[in-house]
Amino acid sequence: MGNYQEAIRQVSLENMNEPFYEGSVQKLYAIPDEPDYMVTETTAGGSVFDVGTIFAIDGSDVARAVFRHVLYTNLSKPETWQEVREAVNSAEGLDPKMKDILLEGTMDKLTSVGGVTHHCGMVDATTGEVSHEGLPENESALNIVRRFKIEKPDQDKFLKHSFYDYSKFNDLDRNVVPLECIVRFGITSGSSVFRKYLKLSDSDKRKFELELGANGPLTAWEYLTTPIVDFTSKYEPEDRAVTKQEAHNMSGLDAKTFAELGKLAILGGWAVRVMVEKMGLQLWDLKWEFARDGDDLVFVDTIDTDSFRATSILEDDGDRIVIHYNKQAMRDYYKIAHSDWLSAINDAKEQGRAEGVPFVEILRARQESGEAPKDPVVDETFLAIQVGKMNLIKDCILGRRESAEVASALEDCGKREVDFYTGNGHRDALKELNGLA
Repeated sequence: MGNYQEAIRQVSLENMNEPFYEGSVQKLYAIPDEPDYMVTETTAGGSVFDVGTIFAIDGSDVARAVFRHVLYTNLSKPETWQEVREAVNSAEGLDPKMKDILLEGTMDKLTSVGGVTHHCGMVDATTGEVSHEGLPENESALNIVRRFKIEKPDQDKFLKHSFYDYSKFNDLDRNVVPLECIVRFGITSGSSVFRKYLKLSDSDKRKFELELGANGPLTAWEYLTTPIVDFTSKYEPEDRAVTKQEAHNMSGLDAKTFAELGKLAILGGWAVRVMVEKMGLQLWDLKWEFARDGDDLVFVDTIDTDSFRATSILEDDGDRIVIHYNKQAMRDYYKIAHSDWLSAINDAKEQGRAEGVPFVEILRARQESGEAPKDPVVDETFLAIQVGKMNLIKDCILGRRESAEVASALEDCGKREVDFYTGNGHRDALKELNGLA
């Protein structure tokens, strides 16, 4: 491990002041006399549709922090990448040209010295001591990471339309790249990419396939022969899908480094894929963020079950239903049980884009006046199922339960989820979203 990863050995829990940043899924704290590092606190809260924290899954704060600690620790180890190399090399259906691209250059460095991440360790919940490898005696929702500058684009006007100016990113270093990098091993029925694709004409579909880097038509719930990387804006009021050309211009990276970012995103995704496949799950997509530090691209930000889409298929009473083991299960819950609320969110987003203002402000004003439904409360039975999923995944990555046992227990969680929708009269709506022919 690099020296920076062992620089902080203990944190004074009593002297942790108010967070300098409080987001929908984590809080950030400064460390006295350590300006290059910070404490991240994963919260039990959850956010969907970009509206902020509107639900909480009990115990998910520690479970997600543990996942983050284990994964980032593994990413720094050459043996993790050796396992990824073997998985890529033996992947069935992977385009041979893509396989060659993934296994050359960057992979040699990863299998030699490991990946570069911002992660430094997990804080013991009682003593404040930092475990750089392995878990502390008392697990916590607190991790130590290196700090990188967060710069946001300037907003300006082109005639009456708003736009964002990213030109300053060309001259920055030790900053977070202002992009979310989405890796797709396959296309899910609920993904924004697939919804957009279905609305296109046949000729526009071909163009869209080329832009994504797909080898042919997009089909829901099928793996791609070529994994896709696409991008959304990071520091605008709403995540905005951008082309690779625009993403390069926004990033401030030179061409070679931008191409390496794409390769690292896929390979890092494959490391997560190896982890979840041991639990009997299939990884479809995930989000990465990167910082640049001189010549290095650094894996940063949260990576946990909020950040990726993993599924299994449940055979139940003649139906084949996709079960989600990540935040997509919560999104689907709101779509099925509270469609009027989701419609109000989409209306606010449309107005926000037109006026160049944060849509949440519009939504909250409408909710206050009674024009839009209040944020709904999640059914406790449904939340309990999500808690079960989270704890099983945690037990598996910590080696507390055998992979086969966890896979079976996760399948049981899926059965309980389908029974929940069936009992509430929403089975048909669930099948419409996640049913397979």
